[in-house]
Amino acid sequence: MKRRGRQASTREAAKAEIDAFRAQHLSLAERQIMTADGVARVTIDDGESPLAWLARRKGRDGRSLISHHQFAAGERLRADFTRGNLTPRVTSHWGAPTGRGGGAGEMTDLVVASRQRVQHAVEACGPEFSGILLDVCCFLRGLEDVERERGWPARSAKVVLQLALDRLARHYGLAPPSGTARPKLRSWLAEGAEFVVG
Repeated sequence: MKRRGRQASTREAAKAEIDAFRAQHLSLAERQIMTADGVARVTIDDGESPLAWLARRKGRDGRSLISHHQFAAGERLRADFTRGNLTPRVTSHWGAPTGRGGGAGEMTDLVVASRQRVQHAVEACGPEFSGILLDVCCFLRGLEDVERERGWPARSAKVVLQLALDRLARHYGLAPPSGTARPKLRSWLAEGAEFVVG
C-alpha cells in the first residue's frame, strides 16, 4: 500500500514538474471568456495567437498595432470558430462528444449556434476581409505566411488585417462610435450642389 501511494505521489510530482517546465516556455495569461454557462476565467497561451502578439507589440507611435476592440473582435471570432468544431482534426476521433451540459443535443445546439455566428461574421466582413480573418484569427497563421501565399507586398497584411478587424468589431458592436455623420459628396458638375449617398 505504501509503495503504491509513493508511486502515485511521484507521478504527481513528475506531472507538476513537467507542467512547470512547459509553462516556463509559454506566455501564459489569465483571461475571461464568455461560455454557454456565463463568464469563465481561463489560462491561455498568448504566444499561440498572432492577434495577442500584435496587441502586445507597439508601433512607431507607441500604440499597440491593434486596438483593444480589434483584439476582442478577433478573439470572439476565434472562440465561435473553436466552439463550432470548425478546426481541422489532425487525429482520429474515438470518443463521444464531452463537455458541460445535459448531453449531445445541448452540445449540438451550441455547435450549430457557434457556426451560425461565424457564418454571419464572415458574411458581414465580405469576401475581401473574411479570408485574412479566418487565416489569422482562426487558423493562427502568421502575417508573413499570409503575405507569401497571397502574393502581397511585405508588411501589407497588417494593414488589411486592421481594416478587417475594424469591420468585424463593427459587426459585433465592439467598435467605439466614430462620431462622424454620413459623408456628403459634392458634384463638380454644378456649383454648390450637394447630394448624400445612401
